[in-house]
Amino acid sequence: MIPRTLIDSTEIPGGGTLRLIRRGDEYSITLANNELMNSRMSGSEEALATLACARIAGRAAPRVLIGGLGMGFTLRAALARLPADAAITVAELVPAVIAWGRGPLSALFGDSLTDPRVTLITGDVGAVIHAAAGGYDTILLDVDNGPEGVSRKGNDALYGLAGLRAARAALRPGGVLAIWSTAPDSGFVQRLRATGFTVGEHVVRANGARGGARHVLWIAEI
Repeated sequence: MIPRTLIDSTEIPGGGTLRLIRRGDEYSITLANNELMNSRMSGSEEALATLACARIAGRAAPRVLIGGLGMGFTLRAALARLPADAAITVAELVPAVIAWGRGPLSALFGDSLTDPRVTLITGDVGAVIHAAAGGYDTILLDVDNGPEGVSRKGNDALYGLAGLRAARAALRPGGVLAIWSTAPDSGFVQRLRATGFTVGEHVVRANGARGGARHVLWIAEI
């Protein structure tokens, strides 16, 4: 049996400990007994970027905000689909997650963190959204486990009516808000619609064409 090795751990704002674990050539990030992400399963995170970027294809100098760096799957997929004049801001609350991307997970990230289109911000994506004032073509939220978060209670503010209104105000005309979740949430869809979004729901597999758990993506457009 291949042993599991703790590579690093870090406290997160609001309480709780994130752990980076390696098992052979596989990495996972966990919180308590929950595995938040795994290097073998990237299909739904990549689909988040693929679906959102398809909605803004052809726009000149698109501006993109990604909430949550994770293992970089969404960022890399966005970079592969956005033009050379795009500007991508990634807001990651936990400094150690950025350090892991530059350190033990660097093979996963490749050159994505040094791509000239990318700006990394250590901080709450909610604060970035509130300061944006119509600045983004698309906002991609892969924060916690979706509207029913498990890692940080403060993340709930992103998914309430006030948070969704702020996200809508942060988008340019015709902008797209894309959200990743582990499970469906009819109440959240109702909140999106009440905020003025047209909503499409997509069920995707954690491992893409290879299967895996079913995750939900919402593509909300104005």
